Amino acid sequence: MKKLMGEFKEFINRGNVMDMAVGVIVGAAFTAIVTSLTNDIINPAIKLLTGDAASGIAGLTIPVPGTENGIDFGAFISAIINFLIVAFCVFMMVKAFNKMKDTGKEKEEEAAEEPAAPAPTCVFCLEEVKEGATRCPHCAGELPEPAKAV
Repeated sequence: MKKLMGEFKEFINRGNVMDMAVGVIVGAAFTAIVTSLTNDIINPAIKLLTGDAASGIAGLTIPVPGTENGIDFGAFISAIINFLIVAFCVFMMVKAFNKMKDTGKEKEEEAAEEPAAPAPTCVFCLEEVKEGATRCPHCAGELPEPAKAV
């Protein structure tokens, strides 16, 4: 039981869990916005186009005896529109994230490909010396001028 609790604690302490929790909360808030867009803007526009502004979306509800709502195709279409809007926004966010990640990888690759400037060398023993050195640490020879990268 201790091992299981230890593994659970390790899982919870990972950054991914917090990121996922924030994503779920933001996703729920975003879904509420999209639902409002569908219910308050898109559905009334459909009502306006179909000519029935007083009741449900005209011609999209089939009454069923014994139920309040019946078969409501308008609600189903609204749910599909909600899904498509949310899915498109998530797709665009993932695409932007991947592009940023790829750009970062390209910059890292470019930095790795650039050869480092050759280190300065001693004129006497041809050993590598630090830039700005006036004496060689290997042969103790005094350099004519402070070492510079070639």
